[in-house]
Amino acid sequence: MLDINPILLLATFVVFVSLIAVLNSWLYNPLLSFMQKRDDDIKKDLEKVGSNDDEINELNTKAESIIMNAKLEATALREKVIADAKELADSKLESKRAELAAEYLEFEQSLAKSKDELTSDLMSQVPVFKEAVKAKFSQI
Repeated sequence: MLDINPILLLATFVVFVSLIAVLNSWLYNPLLSFMQKRDDDIKKDLEKVGSNDDEINELNTKAESIIMNAKLEATALREKVIADAKELADSKLESKRAELAAEYLEFEQSLAKSKDELTSDLMSQVPVFKEAVKAKFSQI
């Protein structure tokens, strides 16, 4: 027969309950609080990551706007430099055209003067040529 001792059964029950009470206070509660703290930390980290995403998106937006403004400034500066260079080239071209026109006018004047001198020289030698031609015809 199975012999059950009530005192031993009661002692086992008391030891079991006291063991549960001790383990609850020394092991289960600290373990549960640690797990709760870890879950809270994970939630906080996820919230920080979410806020970091917002911050990163905000910074990306700022960076894109800065890059866009820089491109616009570069384009405006490039157009201004090109316009200034064209204006400078046009002014140099105009001054060179004026200089060449003045040189051409001076050349035309010297050419006309040379033509007049040559004409007067030839006209002064016309009697000599006439005499030479008459001499040649007389020899024929």
